[in-house]
Amino acid sequence: MRIVAADSASAILDEHLRPQTIVAVASVATEAPYRNSSAQISDLLMASANRHDLVVTELRMCRKLLQSVAADAVHIDMTLGAISLSKLTFSDIREMSVSSRARQNIQEVLPELRKLATQIEQTHKVEVLAVGKESLPVRIAELTAAAYSVIYASAEALKHQNTVLLGLPALCTMTIGQGQVTTRSLQPGEHDVTGFAVDNDGVTEKIRASEFNNPTVRGFRILKIEKKGILKSLE
Repeated sequence: MRIVAADSASAILDEHLRPQTIVAVASVATEAPYRNSSAQISDLLMASANRHDLVVTELRMCRKLLQSVAADAVHIDMTLGAISLSKLTFSDIREMSVSSRARQNIQEVLPELRKLATQIEQTHKVEVLAVGKESLPVRIAELTAAAYSVIYASAEALKHQNTVLLGLPALCTMTIGQGQVTTRSLQPGEHDVTGFAVDNDGVTEKIRASEFNNPTVRGFRILKIEKKGILKSLE
């Protein structure tokens, strides 16, 4: 069973380690044993961390990937009991045990989500399911988006000659090497679940990155990215 999923990940933090900008979005296709992606695409996002409509962008990424990859299901990052998105109604939302703010956010994007889900079902004959964080393919998409975020944030640090603090997803670590960024889940039971991004422009070769625990939020880690020349001048 091949599943297509999408997620956005990693935030640029301010000096107080507060999330400011969500860096990247990625869509992946994955199949058994569901450890990584067999196909993937990404895009630079740079969206406000307060936006609640990112799921629309994520579903559009799934639609884009489905143009080149067949799938048996689509998972999106909405934890609504794996309900079919094209069939989700305002009445369903009112009956769900979610916060009033979450309910309002879902209602605002529901028309566009249903439109996209219906298009996907009609064109690609595949159902869009609101599985959310329970979905392993969504986790793989999150790790993949995080890997691309490292490359995008590195390019940002080089462009502006400054330090970038990048907040990684929950229970995640990363490595840079051989022209690739690899993210690995630290979640129990997910030791073999990874994401990756190829650094075609070699930007990660020009930076130094140090990873450390986020002191304000347990389970999260921060990547400090600086241009190599800047670090050398301070040594």
